[in-house]
Amino acid sequence: MLTISLFASIILLVSPLGDKPVPPPGYEALLYEKAVALAHKSIIVDGHVDVPYRLEEKLEDISQATAKGDFDHPRAKQGGLDAPFMSIYIPAKLQETAGASKKCAEKLIAKMDSIIAENPHKFAKASNPADVKTNFEMGLISLPYGMENGSGIEDDLKNVTYFYEKGIRYVTLTHSKMNLLCDSSYDENKGWNGLSPFGEKVVAEMNTLGIMVDISHVSDSTFYQVLRLSKTPVICSHSSVRHFTPGFERNVDDKMLQALAKNRGVIQINFGSSFLSAEANSYATKYWSHIDEFIQQAGITNNHDPRIDAEKARYKKESPFPYARIEDVIDHIDHAVKVAGIDHVGLGSDFDGVGDSLPAELKSVADYPNIAYHLLKRGYADEDVIKILGGNAMRVWQEVTKYAAQKK
Repeated sequence: MLTISLFASIILLVSPLGDKPVPPPGYEALLYEKAVALAHKSIIVDGHVDVPYRLEEKLEDISQATAKGDFDHPRAKQGGLDAPFMSIYIPAKLQETAGASKKCAEKLIAKMDSIIAENPHKFAKASNPADVKTNFEMGLISLPYGMENGSGIEDDLKNVTYFYEKGIRYVTLTHSKMNLLCDSSYDENKGWNGLSPFGEKVVAEMNTLGIMVDISHVSDSTFYQVLRLSKTPVICSHSSVRHFTPGFERNVDDKMLQALAKNRGVIQINFGSSFLSAEANSYATKYWSHIDEFIQQAGITNNHDPRIDAEKARYKKESPFPYARIEDVIDHIDHAVKVAGIDHVGLGSDFDGVGDSLPAELKSVADYPNIAYHLLKRGYADEDVIKILGGNAMRVWQEVTKYAAQKK
């Protein structure tokens, strides 16, 4: 879990007169005030927040301020966050057991349903962009759901409808391993050479129902095949730009950005340092390789064995993690805008999903005004900042919803 940053705690503190937000150190006051105003008057959509699995590992009341994690209601209101897609994350290891992936998704959805039901004055469901707008006007934070790993669909096309009815509005086709739908960017085994025949049927069914197709995590071949097949715009819910991390297939290269723009889709930039800089990416590869080797050599079979945490701490103390900066996030946005266009870039933080690797000024959902500030500082017009904060994601969701309505 991540330590809450100083910026998260001061981001919306007011002056003694109570009239203006106090900017973080080094920020120009008037421009920061404008950034805060933009963040709160526009609808901010975050394509990927890993709250559900975080709460599965350690339950906290996210309707109140929490001691750990990146998301809770007070900080979300501070940051102006309106529609964070809750990641219904299914670990790839569950694919090995029949029925386990679906049960995991059901459990996490039920957990989030309960949180919304218990806090109707703070959170609300959102089945479509119109719901998000209505909730925004009521001061409620929408919690739409995205399934991270299509393994929850298993081998039954009827499960696409089943999960749509449970509130799933995008499906990340795979995660860290090849599954029944397609190949993964993280898996050397490219057994399908892209989409499987069943995966093609799933994509078509998602189009028909109004579920966004998420091509974060997929292999390059899968990426292009989905773009050729999908009748609606697609999303990369939490990916960054490969230009800054050469060889990292999990990110998106320039030709892929151009193809995504032709599809009218959107890339939502990930805030994790290993997605942002080559140095952090290289460190992460070496770090996890070392931890895996340590676990094997020690004969550890329990992921919660305290020796693992001790070894992680020792490694990081001897070799400190090279954190990216918030400026790196803006660099990725800049590059994606230049290659794909202003209408095809958004935010997909991966809060609660990238451990302690977040840049100093993006430690929690309180920090979205910092993004707005740096975009304004680089000369982005107000209307373009609003597009990046959420307008582009809302446009894609609306197009997907409209297509499905026409098919019914």
